[in-house]
Amino acid sequence: MNNNFLENWMSLKWFSLNQLLSYEWANHEIIYIISLLPIAYLITKYLNKKITYQVSIPKNKLINIRYSLMRFIPNLLFTISIILIILSLARPQKSNEKVDRWSEGIDIMLVIDISESMQIEDFSPNRLESAKNVAKKFIDGRFQDRIGLVVFSGESYSRCPLTSDYALLKKYIDEINFDLISTRGTAIGSAIAIATNRMRESKSKTKILILLSDGDNTAGNIDPKTASGIAKAYGIKIYSIAIGKNGKVPFGKDYFGRPRFVENSLDEKNLRDIAKTTEGKFYRASNNKSLENIFSEIDEFEKSEIKENRYKNTVDYYQYYLLWGIIFILLFILTKSTYLNNILKD
Repeated sequence: MNNNFLENWMSLKWFSLNQLLSYEWANHEIIYIISLLPIAYLITKYLNKKITYQVSIPKNKLINIRYSLMRFIPNLLFTISIILIILSLARPQKSNEKVDRWSEGIDIMLVIDISESMQIEDFSPNRLESAKNVAKKFIDGRFQDRIGLVVFSGESYSRCPLTSDYALLKKYIDEINFDLISTRGTAIGSAIAIATNRMRESKSKTKILILLSDGDNTAGNIDPKTASGIAKAYGIKIYSIAIGKNGKVPFGKDYFGRPRFVENSLDEKNLRDIAKTTEGKFYRASNNKSLENIFSEIDEFEKSEIKENRYKNTVDYYQYYLLWGIIFILLFILTKSTYLNNILKD
């Protein structure tokens, strides 16, 4: 028994309420025995009941009565020892659990339209800002997936390669604005081709591309049908999202600061064909809430399997209470089996 153990054992912290409440009890049901001790005491008292007489004692003799209270010391020591032994049998413990989580992960490319029409305000505050916010929430819900970013307008380029550094990726998303690409138009085919190029050497079992656009393919040097066929050849599944409403939609302010409305129409055919070619799925988002729901559904569809190992380090503290219990039993025996017993009875 080392000095460190003895120093810890002698501490009164073992008897504090906070200490007792901090334990996990391996045999917690044994603790309930403590509640039976008063009943056991009453039964014993009843079985050993003796006839008593009331007597009058002069006031100057009461001082000896106080000393006679010491006769309860042996029983008190015995009770404390029993409680401590019960606590030790209940096995007080503290556990420190470590969980290692890992996942094979999947590869995801976010392909976002930043053409002029993404400034339309049928989403709050506009289509692009809404898409950025939802994309960041989607990223927060992923675990050990590699995610990349491609933006496009009249041209397209890779904003961020596949990465598991989500803080960096979200920083790139925050920096997306309409001035990144000066060429006007919507180069959907080129954007798919660049995203496919980023994933073509990926060894991931699952590769998906989330394409978010509000227009037809009007620019670029490759058409969406060809680009989606190449994506399929590399095992990439495309979820295409058409964002926006048909009809009159708010777009900026007029000379007097009033909302200006423009006529908007969205041809879904290209986006539907892209999803169908790659065995993905087409979605239509008409407001912020529906866009959030779409990303939530994709998030559920493409969950990667998360595995975990749990390591539990358990420390027992029963020995402290057992040792204190033995000490109190020895004190009990000392007071019952020596001349001290006579002193306490007198």
